[in-house]
Amino acid sequence: MFLNIIFSIIFIVSVYSIIQYRQNLRVAASRSKDALFPKDQTEMDGILIPPEWKRMEPLSKHTRSYQHVKWATIIALVLLTVLLTFALTTDILHSSFLSFAYLFFTFIKFIKHKGNLYILSDGLILNGKFYSIYQIKYFETEQIIRWHELYGLDNRLNNRYKLSFTIKHQLTSPFFVIESEDQLNRIVSILSEHGISRSVDNDPSKVTSEQLHNN
Repeated sequence: MFLNIIFSIIFIVSVYSIIQYRQNLRVAASRSKDALFPKDQTEMDGILIPPEWKRMEPLSKHTRSYQHVKWATIIALVLLTVLLTFALTTDILHSSFLSFAYLFFTFIKFIKHKGNLYILSDGLILNGKFYSIYQIKYFETEQIIRWHELYGLDNRLNNRYKLSFTIKHQLTSPFFVIESEDQLNRIVSILSEHGISRSVDNDPSKVTSEQLHNN
């Protein structure tokens, strides 16, 4: 009985997560056409997406990856319902609880869209979800040089630039790798113009002032 309750809770959380993710992605796909950056494939090519470090692909309702999520969501919901029914009507749950729970989370992972970054006038689209300006605390930039945590993971990352965002009430910080300094400077300029500030500790002008003071 206890396992049935736990499994039912996992089912409800999984279904909610899948539906919420699908809704977030739908909104993001609709708004991506209004992005200030990137506007074309050339600009997207300069953005590398973790963890595979492939170039960013467009987010719209007509792309193959979006259609994959659309239909995979329906399939995942059907499979989860079948799995729950099977688990609750047989005794197999008592001996294979962890395996069933793992399947639930595998279904959720299966419908994930590829990562993306879009800058809009009133916020950002980060990995398929729109965040308003007021949800974003700050951004940070780092050059990926020797001893950096990303240096050496892939040759495409070395001497590039890590761009990360800290979101309010969110533990993880979405990040991307920007290939050129010119492109990074353009992104930083657009972010600043629209009210998204750099972390104080990450502000190059502050570092310069401190260095001058020490000298």
